[in-house]
Amino acid sequence: MVWFILLISGLLEVVWATAMKASDGFTKVGPSILTGVAAFFGFWLLAYAMKHLPLSTAYPVWVGIGAVGTFIFGVIWFGEPASILRVASVALILTGIIGLKVAS
Repeated sequence: MVWFILLISGLLEVVWATAMKASDGFTKVGPSILTGVAAFFGFWLLAYAMKHLPLSTAYPVWVGIGAVGTFIFGVIWFGEPASILRVASVALILTGIIGLKVAS
C-alpha cells in the first residue's frame, strides 16, 4: 500500500511540475492553483510514505517518478525533443527506480 501511495505522490509531482510550466511563470490562475494543490498533496503523501520507507529509497523513487513523468509530458505536451541520448538517460533513471524497489 505504501508503494502505491509513493507512486501517487510521484504522479502528483508530475502534475505540479507540468502545471507550473503551463502557468507561464504563475501568470495564469488555473495552472497556478493546480500547482499549489498538487504540490501540497504530493508532499503530504511523500511524508506519509517516508514514515514507512527508508529516506534513501522513498525520496529517490519519488524524484525518479517525477523526472520520468515530466520528461514524458514535456515531450508529448510541450513538444520538447526526444533525442536518443535524452531517452537513454531517462531509461537509466527508470532502471534506478526499479532497482531501488527490488532492493527494498
